[in-house]
Amino acid sequence: MGSCSLERERLEMFEVGPCKDAYEMGLLIGQRFSQLIRSRVATDLILQNQLRPFAQTPSSQPLLKPLFDNTRTKFPRYWDELLGTAAGSGVPLLDILLINFRKEILAFIPKGGAKSTNADTLDDCSDILVVNESMAIAAHNEDANIALVGHTYLIKGILPNGLFFVGYTYAGELPSCAFGFNSYGLAFTLNAVHPAEDEIVAGGVGRNFITRDILEATSMEDAMNRIQSLEVCVGHSYNLIETSTRRIFNVETASRKRISVYEVGETPFFHANMYLHLHINQVKDENSISRQKRAATMTKISKGDLLSLLGDMEDKNYPIYMTGPLLHTLCTTVIDLDKQTLSIIAGNPKEDDVSHVFSISPTQKSH
Repeated sequence: MGSCSLERERLEMFEVGPCKDAYEMGLLIGQRFSQLIRSRVATDLILQNQLRPFAQTPSSQPLLKPLFDNTRTKFPRYWDELLGTAAGSGVPLLDILLINFRKEILAFIPKGGAKSTNADTLDDCSDILVVNESMAIAAHNEDANIALVGHTYLIKGILPNGLFFVGYTYAGELPSCAFGFNSYGLAFTLNAVHPAEDEIVAGGVGRNFITRDILEATSMEDAMNRIQSLEVCVGHSYNLIETSTRRIFNVETASRKRISVYEVGETPFFHANMYLHLHINQVKDENSISRQKRAATMTKISKGDLLSLLGDMEDKNYPIYMTGPLLHTLCTTVIDLDKQTLSIIAGNPKEDDVSHVFSISPTQKSH
């Protein structure tokens, strides 16, 4: 299988909790994955070349202070979780904060100069979603910068109230900035979006904290409320999936509490890293435009078709399935609402080489 299988070590799952508090949960995660977290920080060029230097400039304070303060006020528990992760891993807290807020901070770092070349290729993801009589599926490529290859793990967090969640987690970050599900049968996948400079606002709360919060949502309505009630400084695209109602929604957000909700139906819905229904100015992203165009031409009748689409490498410059040099598809997840399963595929999804399967049937009654 060549070098690809060498770099794709088995994705490890760590079950943690119930803990006496959030700090302890973070501490245990930090201790368990300290090597991976340290390795990620040591190899993450975006952290070293952009985030750290920016954080050391006086001009960063008007951005970082309100961002940190607002987020800590809104989500004290998840903030404590990160304090624990920093302590457990032995990585400086500032580095842990910078990687967790990287999307918000990078949006404000002035473009140009030799060191900012990686900024706009930070990470990309592709989703194909459909709900019709024969299938209800959300399939997602988790794409990220090369620094994340081999630096991910699964966290199964068990909370004091009996709720559990499973989140695919980037080393040193909150679960999950990628995809996850919980014992209410609620799941999500995420796509980064890139609002134009005039659409971003300093302050707000960090996206990693919002998605960590969705892992504790009790229903689709609750998840929507958790997204809508918050001021963000950039924006995000959430694919919310509820097995009990067999529904999938794509939610696009932007600063100033702007939000657009689209319910996925019989027409297969492909989402890359651009706004599709929330009308705001956005960065022209050739990668996303190319993937959208390619996906529009492909057959999307069966589950196999959807996996072939996510495994497509026809466009050499902007393939849907990414193998470098800068962006890599770390894995693919397939959420089947009828089987009530979440599967993780390690290699090209065309091969359907499933490494993990989780039941996502609701075990908890939503409140």
